[in-house]
Amino acid sequence: MAPTVGRDHEMASTSLKDNPKHRRSLNNSNKASTEHVENSDAMIEDGASTTDSDGTTIHYTKYPNRWSRVREVLREPAAEFFGTMILIIFGNGVDCQTVLSTSTKVSASPKGDYLSLNFGWAVGTALGVWVSGGVSGGHINPAVTLALATFRDFPWRKVPIYMFAQLMGALCGAGIIYANYIHAIDLFEGGRHIRTVPGTASLFSTYAADYMTPVSCWFDEFIGTAFLLIVVCAITDRKNGPPPPGLVPLVLFITILGIGAALGMQTGYAINPARDFGPRLLTAMVGYGREVFNFRHQYWLWCPIIGPFVGALVGTFIYDAFLFTGAESLLNRPDARARAHHERAMSAERQKPIAGVEIV
Repeated sequence: MAPTVGRDHEMASTSLKDNPKHRRSLNNSNKASTEHVENSDAMIEDGASTTDSDGTTIHYTKYPNRWSRVREVLREPAAEFFGTMILIIFGNGVDCQTVLSTSTKVSASPKGDYLSLNFGWAVGTALGVWVSGGVSGGHINPAVTLALATFRDFPWRKVPIYMFAQLMGALCGAGIIYANYIHAIDLFEGGRHIRTVPGTASLFSTYAADYMTPVSCWFDEFIGTAFLLIVVCAITDRKNGPPPPGLVPLVLFITILGIGAALGMQTGYAINPARDFGPRLLTAMVGYGREVFNFRHQYWLWCPIIGPFVGALVGTFIYDAFLFTGAESLLNRPDARARAHHERAMSAERQKPIAGVEIV
């Protein structure tokens, strides 16, 4: 009987192996097993060790080479640098294409209008945040960095690093666009030696309309940045219907498009000190001279720099004072009575400030 059972079992096994459904089942089982192993490897923490199938001990580390250690230090500033550079490349780029193409020396027909400008800056903002958001939080704006450090838990030690990276990213982005459009600027101005302010300098930095008073200029930038920060605070507030992870850039695209369409005509809606100051430095370096800073009694300082900084602080204050309940806010710190009873507000926001990605 035993040999017969063995033959029957062997025949049954052979029949199952030849069965296509059984083969698919085996393949799926092997695939699931492989995926399980890969996922378990991905979850191994830094410094852990495992043993390979041949008995070799494998040590897992965040730093497999020297460059990985350097990158760990540079990663967040680099994200802010490249995010801001992308913002300026698309923003200054659309300014140049739209304005320079109005000259028949440059183009047979105009290649854009005011709506094109709004879309270009909105796209630049969305893509800049998309590139940098998961690494640094995607500030790409010194006013955002200052507001989140003042009212939220963003570390003050990172503020100078972030702001410098944002400024350099804006400067380099403007330099790339200037190099790309230099011949069109020459034709538009009438020669390489001619550079006018505001003229083609306004393709890179903001210059207010002639009828605007200094107070009106400042107020325009102030309210634009205040509303920007209210939206930024709202989309990172888990108790206020934030967008799904990864869709923060889309919300910011809509926000910048709206600010440009509604508030951008009079001052050019800088709403970002790095966006204005970086390209302004570039124009001073390439031939526009000191006039870019002397325009309307140092307009560059009190309108596109101080205005956005104050607007960002006020916008964040308004949101936190009336809407935000998380412990991250300065306004939700425990008072003396709460401290005596060991009470504090519940945490409602991720440490990364505006990325819109889940921290696992």
